[in-house]
Amino acid sequence: MKTISLLLLSLLGFFPSENAPTKLALLKYNGGGDWYANPTSLTNLARFCNEQLGTDLDPDYSTIEVGSAELFNYPFVHMTGHGNVVFSDAEAENLRFYLIGGGFLHIDDNFGIDPFVRPAMKKVFPELQFLELPFTHPVYHQKFEFKNGLPKIHKHDGKPAQGFGLFWEGRLVCFYSYECDLGDGWEDPSVHNDPEEKRQQALKMGANLIEFVFQQ
Repeated sequence: MKTISLLLLSLLGFFPSENAPTKLALLKYNGGGDWYANPTSLTNLARFCNEQLGTDLDPDYSTIEVGSAELFNYPFVHMTGHGNVVFSDAEAENLRFYLIGGGFLHIDDNFGIDPFVRPAMKKVFPELQFLELPFTHPVYHQKFEFKNGLPKIHKHDGKPAQGFGLFWEGRLVCFYSYECDLGDGWEDPSVHNDPEEKRQQALKMGANLIEFVFQQ
């Protein structure tokens, strides 16, 4: 890697000092949904990426509100939860500018967010539709190979895991992992007692997302 794309960072206006590791960000939104659902997930993902990809991510992630100007300081923003999601007009506009300007949003269905997050993102990009990514998409073929797309970490409704994307001028700006639960798989082992094989699958897919975003 294994360095973050300078173009991406310049688009975001983000130039970390030599001694300041990049932070991942967790998106805080309104509506009553539990945006805070997986408190250990991004910390563990950052550590895994540092070990496996040679990144220098700060395990102490940031929490950023949708409408905050601080959003533009982070190349990778993660969103999760089980319930309602509401973006104000100003928040939707801010998120749109962030994504068009070079940012990236990963939405992780933590079981129940789907009927709320789709209309919320439609407010951000009314002209775009979520498209299912083919298994040949590069996001599944970074350091770790996922020939059959997203791994299935938790059962949910028993449906197959699917990866959807929003594309702006050909660039993947938002990846939505549905019926998968990557974030639960990133959490401390004691939280869900997942088999280590499942947890490793989740972390590897998360690392693929990070590698894809930082190199595109």
